[in-house]
Amino acid sequence: MCEANGDGAWVHVATIDALPIGSVTQVGVNGQPVALYNVAGTIYATSDICTHSQAYLSEGYLEGDMIECPLHQGTFHVPTGRAVGPPVTDDLPTYAVRTTDGAVFVKPNTSAPASH
Repeated sequence: MCEANGDGAWVHVATIDALPIGSVTQVGVNGQPVALYNVAGTIYATSDICTHSQAYLSEGYLEGDMIECPLHQGTFHVPTGRAVGPPVTDDLPTYAVRTTDGAVFVKPNTSAPASH
């Protein structure tokens, strides 16, 4: 797990090669667990903590662009963080991601652009 400085700048957290398509990986950003998802070649980042059960989503099941919590099977839409399946009702925080020369960067305290 990579750790970042607390200055809010882009943080290098992984390489593309370490994130195979269909994978979920936990990294640390400013001491917080963040889940990185490779959905059909696009990298997304959300909080790694389920808003319902406090479980690590990186231990859950990724199908397409949906992540299922490993404890109570609540589901979230990865690109938006939106809670879409019971018992979860609160959305996940999402983070801006960029990739450059095979490196993956997350910007702490910055939401990913909304898309539906």
